[in-house]
Amino acid sequence: LQLVESGGGLVQPGGSLRLACAFSGFTFNTHAVGWFRQAPGKEHEGLSCISSTDSSTYYADSVKGRFTVSVDSAKNTVYLQMNNLKPEDTAVYYCAAESTEPTWFTVQAMCIMAGAIRPRGQGTQVTVSS
Repeated sequence: LQLVESGGGLVQPGGSLRLACAFSGFTFNTHAVGWFRQAPGKEHEGLSCISSTDSSTYYADSVKGRFTVSVDSAKNTVYLQMNNLKPEDTAVYYCAAESTEPTWFTVQAMCIMAGAIRPRGQGTQVTVSS
């Protein structure tokens, strides 16, 4: 199972970026994919998790209305469109996958578990600064 992120960079406050997470070794039919971030000195934060099993999507309050997750199943890629970026959004962003089979699984639970979710990609840096 492998996930590779791309699309990070430096952007001014109020700007936009789109991150991509290309995955292999599993299908979106059996696994959900989530976007997470970790800023220096802070805990892992689950931003958005999406599953095709029940067509469910979860967004953290910190990004709701600004970030949008989408999936291109044909390309095995999950995207995170980030708009109206703020300096506090500066962090390493990464994607991770989780099987939807466990009884505890919901997209909300997956996002809340954040740093415990494996496998995950190496991450991409997003810096929001003027």
